[in-house]
Amino acid sequence: MTTDRRTVLADAAIDVLADDGMRGLTHRAVDRAADLPPGTTSAYFRTRQALLTALVRRLVARDQAELQRAGEELPAPRDADELAAQISAFVEQRLTGEGRQRSLARYACALESARHPELREILVPRENAGRDTVRDFLAAQGVADAEGRTLTLLACVDGLVFDRLLGGGGVLEEEIRGLIGTALR
Repeated sequence: MTTDRRTVLADAAIDVLADDGMRGLTHRAVDRAADLPPGTTSAYFRTRQALLTALVRRLVARDQAELQRAGEELPAPRDADELAAQISAFVEQRLTGEGRQRSLARYACALESARHPELREILVPRENAGRDTVRDFLAAQGVADAEGRTLTLLACVDGLVFDRLLGGGGVLEEEIRGLIGTALR
């Protein structure tokens, strides 16, 4: 099975953005990253905005697929320690390797979306099995506003990821446990 050319270009654009930042995201840079002839990216995405929109759509699709898989494949956590272990493993994926590349690109796109509302619409958090797992756990523990607490908990986890991408290091499981404990109170 071959991958669609637009998908290849969008994936290459994610890597370019992660490696070179928003200023480095050019049609030529994406051509080089995708190992395609010069002009290929501009043939598929005429403007920089079209390229950026395709990048964001692909980024969200990959993130959603990852979150969906995580929520479907992992057993429902029985206690806060199991939930902390699952979230910690997910955070580790976001801070290393290909997950780190996507995280760097995601935050660059989030900043860009402040100037481009059409990107913000694409980046809006969506329902997925990973998020459902957290919400269901909190609801099972008797948390009154499980949906609201889930959003707050996941925003805090996202903040830890952002902090460690910038400052280095990892997120300790005890930090995640602390956030879960706060969500449960």
